Amino acid sequence: MSSLEETLKSFKEDFDLFESGDEKLEYIFDLAKEHTTLPEEEKNDDTLVGCASPAWLVGECKDGKVILRGEGTSEMAKGMMTLLLKIFNNRTPDEILNFDPSKLQELGIVELLSPVRQKSMEAFLKKVYNYAKKCKDSQ
Repeated sequence: MSSLEETLKSFKEDFDLFESGDEKLEYIFDLAKEHTTLPEEEKNDDTLVGCASPAWLVGECKDGKVILRGEGTSEMAKGMMTLLLKIFNNRTPDEILNFDPSKLQELGIVELLSPVRQKSMEAFLKKVYNYAKKCKDSQ
């Protein structure tokens, strides 16, 4: 499995192939097709990510790794959830906690998101970091 940094670099190379913001957004919508769903009992106030459209993120610590699952309701939320899960899921707490979230700017998509969606991404990252801290503390 590639590292978080390698995964991010691979997505950056993908996004760099597109000339326009619309093409990059289309790629995010394509990622939505790989989207998974959560059982209803996992969709609650604790797992809700403040979003333009509802999304949920569940995290657990398993074998020293942070395991993440999520669901979004709109195509944009589904695509962004899929993208972010591919980057952050199944990582060690240290790999997540040592990652500089500003590197996500290098993908060239954050500026295409509305201010509300940018806040949603920040809320998602905050949850990921909290799950990573809990996992690290439990080891």
